[in-house]
Amino acid sequence: MTQRRSDSEQTNAETIADSTRWRILAVLLTAIAMSLINVSIVNVALPSIQEGLGASQSDLQWVLSGYALTFGVVLVAAGRAGDILGRGGIFILGVAVFTAASIASGLAQDATWLNVARFVQGVGSGLLSPQGVGMIQQYFRGSERGKAFGYFGTAVGVSVGIGPVLGGLLIELGGADFGWRLTFLVNVPIGIAAIIMALAWFPKPLFSHRPKDATPTFGGVLHTFRSLDPIGAVLLGLSVFAVLFPFMEAQSAPLTWLLLPLGIALVAAWVHWERRYARLGRSPMVDLNIFSTRSFTNGALIMTLYFTGMTSIWVLVALYLQQGLGASALETGLISTPSAFISAFAANWAGRRVMTYGRKLVIGGLLLAVVGLAACIAVVLLQAGGYISAWWLLLSLALIGAAQGAVVSPNQALTLAEVPLQYAGSSGAIMQTGQRIGTSIGIAVITAAVFAVLDMSSWPVAVALGFGLILLVVLSAIGLAFKDLRDRTNNH
Repeated sequence: MTQRRSDSEQTNAETIADSTRWRILAVLLTAIAMSLINVSIVNVALPSIQEGLGASQSDLQWVLSGYALTFGVVLVAAGRAGDILGRGGIFILGVAVFTAASIASGLAQDATWLNVARFVQGVGSGLLSPQGVGMIQQYFRGSERGKAFGYFGTAVGVSVGIGPVLGGLLIELGGADFGWRLTFLVNVPIGIAAIIMALAWFPKPLFSHRPKDATPTFGGVLHTFRSLDPIGAVLLGLSVFAVLFPFMEAQSAPLTWLLLPLGIALVAAWVHWERRYARLGRSPMVDLNIFSTRSFTNGALIMTLYFTGMTSIWVLVALYLQQGLGASALETGLISTPSAFISAFAANWAGRRVMTYGRKLVIGGLLLAVVGLAACIAVVLLQAGGYISAWWLLLSLALIGAAQGAVVSPNQALTLAEVPLQYAGSSGAIMQTGQRIGTSIGIAVITAAVFAVLDMSSWPVAVALGFGLILLVVLSAIGLAFKDLRDRTNNH
């Protein structure tokens, strides 16, 4: 696939001042960190939400799932909208929606109100997230891009790490009735600051990447609308919904599994539509030729497999410590937090070296994940035998954190390296959608296996089996990473 860039995009990338690039990155990371903190902070707030609003267990499930669902559904369409209409403008719109929904969440009077606000929050996060990836692609080149993605990974690690701690402090400060509201309202000053910085520092005009013939006439507006590929957006959104929903609701409504074949059919219909749209000479939502770029396809699959396995680790650790060993939520957070900060450091370190070591760096991170998983299994089984303390998980999870830093951000940089810039947002969103689907499937399947074994055996055996399943998924990702390394070697 050829590298195609519009004149305005090339100018933005090559003539923008260095200080402006890093200011743009600071705005992106501020908003993305806000959205990520909101994910981990809500986990801590769930008991207070249940008490404060009288929420049912199903209501609490949707506080988590509703956000994730709308986030995943709008990702690719939002990425394409940024590619066509201007990433800066769509980013600010996403931050504004997220901030407004945070206010609504903090003022919720009942569980339904809160869940509707969380749905809208997911939309806001889905709008802003792909613009962050697309703008890093747009404004950074070469080794600078690797550093930028490294800082991106650092922000992810720190956000995940401080979320539970910040949530605990806010709940302690505000009390049981008001504390959980503060976990949402804390986003408001951050969101307002991000909008002000974006308006001051983002290149103008914010909505500038329109098709050349998209004049302010009816025909021009219609052309822009067609460039957004609305039918493709609806088909892909429905397919993501149909695939994700069963994994979120399977325990309470088994019949939702019937949506899964429908989702697969909708994906096929989407692919058919995108090809037809391209044959008609129009701009499809996703240029399917991007999948012929092996570095993109391999990298997206590696990331999907990685998230299918590795995100379940934190669920298993929480279940094992709290339900298996009777540890408190604070003790669980203390065991998990160092790993997040090690991940942040590793992401920054790896980002500075990804252009030097390439795919070998990601392979090294995946191998480190294997070592960390094997160490987790050993700690669980040795603790069950009375030989060591569960606090040894601090060490094994530290290896997992280092692995995450060496895999996620470098893989993102390598995967998008050969993507044409006008598809940077939508292509990055495809990769993020794969992550969301992988996360949902992995957590549903692995936790189901753990509880099935738990009916016949003990917590240590069940959790060790769960870690073993994650290990198999990571090994498959390693095999794919070696394939990508071979493909890259053959192409040079």
